[in-house]
Amino acid sequence: VQLVESGGGSVQAGGSLRLSCSASGYTYSSYYCMGWFRQAPGKERERVASIDRDGITAYADSVKGRFTISQDNAKNTLYLQMNTLKPEDTAMYYCAAEGKYISWWARLLPTAYKSWGQGTQVTVSS
Repeated sequence: VQLVESGGGSVQAGGSLRLSCSASGYTYSSYYCMGWFRQAPGKERERVASIDRDGITAYADSVKGRFTISQDNAKNTLYLQMNTLKPEDTAMYYCAAEGKYISWWARLLPTAYKSWGQGTQVTVSS
């Protein structure tokens, strides 16, 4: 099982980026829940957004209305569309996946996810 993120980069505040997470080694739909997490230097890893196999999504309050998570099962790919980016969005962004059922609240926790990508850096300048 391999998750590979792409799409990170440097943008100015107010700009947009779309992150992609390509999954290989398994059938995308066999996973129960996938998510995007981020970690800034000196801070804990936090969930940005998650989506389960039924398409139910959840977002951190700080990104609601600006970020959108989506999945393309045919392409085995997870996306994160990020609009109106702010300097505080600067972080390494990671894709994560979990095959077993995890509760709504547990989806917030990095420890609930078994598989992780290597991360892609997002830097937003003011």
